[in-house]
Amino acid sequence: MYKLTVFIPDSALEPVKSALFAEGAGKIGNYEQCCWQVRGSGQFMPLAGSQPNIGAQDKLETVDEWRVEMVVATARIKAVIEALKQAHPYETPAYDVIEVLDF
Repeated sequence: MYKLTVFIPDSALEPVKSALFAEGAGKIGNYEQCCWQVRGSGQFMPLAGSQPNIGAQDKLETVDEWRVEMVVATARIKAVIEALKQAHPYETPAYDVIEVLDF
């Protein structure tokens, strides 16, 4: 099992979560669509060659975003990451995947 953490701008929060849940993320026992989320600020500077959804090249941007965490079964991780990349509005979404051990 894995834990996926992804950073999502306000406007895309529910569509991205829905895409991840549709691929099987967020299932814990007899529950589905489970996640933890907290609002914060992200910052980035688009470089030459980028096509930013928010902001402009060579300009530091600060955006209200949500940090969303959810578990993903090992068999579903590749499909969930693909859904994340398709649904997320950013050219390069920030996310990480950590293996979770169950003892």
